[in-house]
Amino acid sequence: MSKRRILGAATALTVWAALATGSAQAEDSITVASWGGSYQEAQTKAFFKPTADALGITIKEDTTNGLDDVRLQVTGNAVKWDLVELGSEECARGTKEGLFEKLDYSQIDASGIDPKLVNPDWVGITYYSVVLIYRTDVYKDAGPKTWADFWNVEKFPGRRALSGAMTSETLTVATLADGVPMDKVFPLDIDRALKSLDKIRPHINAWWSSGAQAMQLVKDGEVDMASIWNGRASTLKAEGAPIAFSYDQGVLSADCMVIPKGAKNKDLAMKALAMFLKPEIQANLPLYIANGPVNLKAFDTGKIPADKVAGITSAPDNAKQQVLLDPVFWGEHLVEATEKLNNLIQQ
Repeated sequence: MSKRRILGAATALTVWAALATGSAQAEDSITVASWGGSYQEAQTKAFFKPTADALGITIKEDTTNGLDDVRLQVTGNAVKWDLVELGSEECARGTKEGLFEKLDYSQIDASGIDPKLVNPDWVGITYYSVVLIYRTDVYKDAGPKTWADFWNVEKFPGRRALSGAMTSETLTVATLADGVPMDKVFPLDIDRALKSLDKIRPHINAWWSSGAQAMQLVKDGEVDMASIWNGRASTLKAEGAPIAFSYDQGVLSADCMVIPKGAKNKDLAMKALAMFLKPEIQANLPLYIANGPVNLKAFDTGKIPADKVAGITSAPDNAKQQVLLDPVFWGEHLVEATEKLNNLIQQ
């Protein structure tokens, strides 16, 4: 389940004329599928429209529910999308199933992107984080700062919430809570993480299944602390809710982009993807939403206001405090781990 499975779409249209002949020519176009809602609206402004303008093409938009949609199109020989955004662990799984076209890194400059997110047939596109949030009207300035604090019910009594849907994120924070150093989290010991989670399980008041639910639980005071996506936490803070969070021991996760195998406009999609990843285009994203650029050269462009940098999840000072979720590990182990997590929650 994704935090951005809210259907909705916008269309960014760009018309161009062929000056060489002075006559109108047919437009080139591609279709990009993302998560809809405010996130895709931000992408339209940050990525899609500037790219359409630069390349002189039309970028049509659609929404996706994830890898299952791509699999259905590819296996049914009915591919209607040219570029699709997925969670990084979905990209790793799709690679094993042979669902994507190879990417041309002679066109795509990935030098500012973490190598773990640069693969033969998928590449990272944006960052988000899982962070620990707590209510300051309950704990003042002495709230839980680490996942070990979250697990410490004697020192920090209160109502708690964790995600029951995002297995990879929940087991990663459980591993951190058990004292594993950030640079040793992966490859993750699933059984150790589950044992850690079993210690806190009796004290979890809610297992949230969506970002909206996590946000509402904290906003309404139904829980005093929770795991939450940084975008939701930032929204609560902007609304004046009595909350605090930081990127200390956050779980830095990436979404990725792929070209489905059999895409009708593969070559043009490759050019558009190369544009999306340019530092000056990536630097547009934090102007519209809390997600961070995946190309860290974006922070050298001067386009991101200095007062915004401290709040961006992938800013260098924030990124070094976090664990990067390993997409290849979860691509291989997510199904098994999700079944075990579900069994634990239901006990």
